[in-house]
Amino acid sequence: MDFFATLGAACAEQKTLSALFDEGMTAARINLSHTTLPACAPLLERFFAAAAAAGVSPRLVADMQGPELRVGLLEKPAVLLEGREALLGAGGIPVPQSVVDAAQVGERISLDDSALLLEVAAKEEDALRCVVRRGGTLLSRKSLAVLGREIDAPALTDADRAALHVAGQYGVTDVLQPFVRGAEDVRTVRQALDWEGLSSVRVMAKIENRRGVAHLDGILASADEICIARGDLGNAMPLWELPRMQKEIARRCRAANRPFCVATQLLWSMESRAVPTRAEVLDIYNAVLDGASGLMLTGETAAGRYPVEAMRYLVRTARSAIDG
Repeated sequence: MDFFATLGAACAEQKTLSALFDEGMTAARINLSHTTLPACAPLLERFFAAAAAAGVSPRLVADMQGPELRVGLLEKPAVLLEGREALLGAGGIPVPQSVVDAAQVGERISLDDSALLLEVAAKEEDALRCVVRRGGTLLSRKSLAVLGREIDAPALTDADRAALHVAGQYGVTDVLQPFVRGAEDVRTVRQALDWEGLSSVRVMAKIENRRGVAHLDGILASADEICIARGDLGNAMPLWELPRMQKEIARRCRAANRPFCVATQLLWSMESRAVPTRAEVLDIYNAVLDGASGLMLTGETAAGRYPVEAMRYLVRTARSAIDG
């Protein structure tokens, strides 16, 4: 079974990476929505050195930008106060023009995996005037979704293609493609990999919207692995429907004999607490019982205060489930 950490500032030091391998880490994810492979070169050098010292041949997963929608770069964090106005677009918080074009008055926009919620009050040519329904602090490059609406975008951005061009130099073993909408998205990634001479690199397909669920059979037939990415998948439906959807995707992966991993908020509380909640360890245990071949930590290791402890709880809980 694979245990993924997401690399970031919280685990960038050699001793932390070594401790993560000691706790059972077998793989790592680089989120290319926030960085580039060349920028991570020193971190990746330490990662592979720590792996060699631990006797592990790790997977390195490059998480593409893909068609995922994100906030642009902010000069400083934006504090959004409940009941106040927030401007998205020209003169305000930078967002893709496709969002401004598609969103309609009355629709809701989630930010940062629904940590913040806005409602469109008025629409202009190049901006949306919104009312903050759930406030908080917004950072650059956080996720964005117009709830109930899918916005088309290319499967690979120019930045993604640039990343694939150098992926072989940095030891990438897997590409994690976001918001896969069907088999065609997987084929696009494979064609780009083949063009770069990287046909051995595995394609992991993130299922995180209803379109991906609707075309899951084709995705199962074309991808090497599925990632049940619960952050944006939870934006695509009422949250109380998410557990059933996760179970259904897992069942279909098992039926197709396709490995799958589970990601997002497995140990979310451990970004700031040294001990997880009872619900979190039960979530991990149940994911293993459902047949998951991998479990992926995100902010817990990339930015959290307790990355090593989080990996310890992840691995030990999963092994408890495996040992039965």
